[in-house]
Amino acid sequence: MDISHQAEVVTAQDLSTEAEMHNGWDSWQSAGKLLCQDTAAAAQLAHPVCSTEDTAQLVKQPPLLFPAVHQEDAESGCSVDSWSDYGSRGKVGTALGRTVPGGNLLLPDIFHTDHLFFYERFRTYQDYILADCKASEVKQFIAEYLEKVLEPSGWQAIWHTDVFEVVVRVVDVDYSSLKAVVELSEPFLCESQDSSFTLECMQELLELKQYQILLQELWVVYDESGEFDQTALAIEHVRFFYRCIWRTWDEEEEDDFDYFVRCVEPRLRLHYDILEHRVPSGLVADYQSLLAQCEEVYEKFLNVRNTISTSDSDSEVENVSMVEGLKLYEKVEHLKQKLKLIENPLLRYVFGYQKYGSLQAKGQRAMGAKVTHVVSLTMMTSLLRLLMRDKFCPESCEDVQLQFHTDPLTAVNACYEGDTVIICPGHYVVDGVFCIADSIEIEATLQISTKVESMKINKSGITKNLQELNKLEAVAAAGSHGYGLPDDIVIEKRGKGDNFFDCTGANVRISTLKLVQHDAVEGILNVHHGKTTLENCVLQCETTGITVRTAAELLMKNSDLYGAKGAGVEIYPGSTCTLLHNGIHHCKEGILIKNFLDEHYDVPKITMVNNVIHNNEGYGVVLVRPVMPSETKDATAQTTKGTTQPTQSDDETACGESVRQQQQPECVTDELELYERAEISGQTERNNEIANELGATSAKKSKRHKKRLSELGITEADDNLMSQDMFISVEGNNFKWNGKGSFGTFVF
Repeated sequence: MDISHQAEVVTAQDLSTEAEMHNGWDSWQSAGKLLCQDTAAAAQLAHPVCSTEDTAQLVKQPPLLFPAVHQEDAESGCSVDSWSDYGSRGKVGTALGRTVPGGNLLLPDIFHTDHLFFYERFRTYQDYILADCKASEVKQFIAEYLEKVLEPSGWQAIWHTDVFEVVVRVVDVDYSSLKAVVELSEPFLCESQDSSFTLECMQELLELKQYQILLQELWVVYDESGEFDQTALAIEHVRFFYRCIWRTWDEEEEDDFDYFVRCVEPRLRLHYDILEHRVPSGLVADYQSLLAQCEEVYEKFLNVRNTISTSDSDSEVENVSMVEGLKLYEKVEHLKQKLKLIENPLLRYVFGYQKYGSLQAKGQRAMGAKVTHVVSLTMMTSLLRLLMRDKFCPESCEDVQLQFHTDPLTAVNACYEGDTVIICPGHYVVDGVFCIADSIEIEATLQISTKVESMKINKSGITKNLQELNKLEAVAAAGSHGYGLPDDIVIEKRGKGDNFFDCTGANVRISTLKLVQHDAVEGILNVHHGKTTLENCVLQCETTGITVRTAAELLMKNSDLYGAKGAGVEIYPGSTCTLLHNGIHHCKEGILIKNFLDEHYDVPKITMVNNVIHNNEGYGVVLVRPVMPSETKDATAQTTKGTTQPTQSDDETACGESVRQQQQPECVTDELELYERAEISGQTERNNEIANELGATSAKKSKRHKKRLSELGITEADDNLMSQDMFISVEGNNFKWNGKGSFGTFVF
């Protein structure tokens, strides 16, 4: 797997500057070192979990998962080393907390060990338990670790199952089988879902099990002495490993690379990303579903394989079983690749995933009535008169039904098909997601032309007023039909959630608002279905900006988007995206054109005209596409000849312009004209470069689609249908000061 683009070659080294940032959406850059032919081999390049400086920073600013725990540690003087020191001998008292098992007050308290942080588990598995072991050696390494740290006897535990909980005493440990030899404690303490688990019943059950219980089914009973701290922690690590990390098929994986780098680290990172709400809920659901499917298919595969005899029998039954086994094996491998895709933070970022919106449209009201919802923190008579003049024209014979709200989220939730939401100036803070399933309009109140005329009459020459007047006139000249300025109406999101706005309506229009996003996992606006028009808006993002999913359409015009830790705009295959006169800046990437790993969709229909895409950390535009057979030979030839030289970057161009202006402030008219022409030519080349790459990708996908049709026996493909993929327009866009260039491609 490699990344390449027309202006320069993107290597793993280009992405390694983010190696220390494994939290949040920034983690996709840090995982850029995973770009190799094999995911396992790539994982060997993964960044270290944290350096000494990183650890110190984590101590100063602990994650938000368990702030109370760290506060207690700070007050008690515990250091990071004390958490990761798995031998507590020589210490006075325990360093671990206590908790009530399942809220059951009848059973004794147990050690609180399931609160460990990422770097604590990472260090234990890497340095103490697994090291560089192979998948086939995992059980042996765990047994050796337990033999060093586990108390062999003399401690109590709660044997926990889905049916009952009973207190037992450990009398011995069989390290090789990862089991403890136990006996029932006195007095007999047991909690179950029914009363059938008596003392005699439990004795019989233990006899059947030969008094041996898996260690991960035991929760160590709390002891204040500190003698059993390391025992509780060791069992917790074993339990977590087999519950969250280990897969039944891991032992059959190839042992060419160490198991920790290939499997443990990516799964551990994904687990904590999910815990800390960094992964969209739809993707989490996909991962859990794929995991369940893979386990089910793998079990069927094992059953079929076990029925095949080891002899050289060539019977028909044996042959049928062989074919069925091969099919199941291929399906397992396919599911495993999908799981690895989600586990890898870089691939999770650049590839799309299917998310099916469950929003149900209300449709029209009875008798087809339409309502205008007015949102205002405080309704004044002057504002009402303005609304009557600008929005509800007295000359109109049509009667308008009004509803008044103080919260825009409540107003949108009350909408039916064809309704309009008018938001008055103010700063609104909402805790929730705007789910828009019907065709509605959301706009502001004060008409731009009215405000411009008012300022022309009252302007006093003050610079600030003149600047605002110029801005208003520019917006009005751009043809905006919105009301007011985006800064006048601010909607700010608080609280957790995947998105800020979820749109599935056939025709949704949002204009002249400023949206401020906090704590969203997926993005500020997600267009699932239908068409959404965004005009004269400001979008202040925190994670991803706008996502246009398959079969959805976005028209974004005269708007400003910034601050996304992912891409400003994510465009999925099969979607339609029109971007006109927008600013996209200070994001991780400006625009990310995604792809699916193993699903075939048409390329998106993209129109980009007169946008300014600048000051993004990575590229202005990134295209994710599969490698073509013809490119394999070219890549080999380039590797033999050496890396291509990058062209002059946007930063260098901008820097050159600044130097020229400083050195020759006068009498440089001819030179500046030549430079402006060169700059315009450079921008045109960048637009042509993007358009050519998108067009080439579209053409190649069309050829592959025709080939698939031919393989299915469909010899005549509709060329007119195929040509629809080529509807791409990229012109007049300005790319400046993007950290890695204007355009890059991720080839897989």
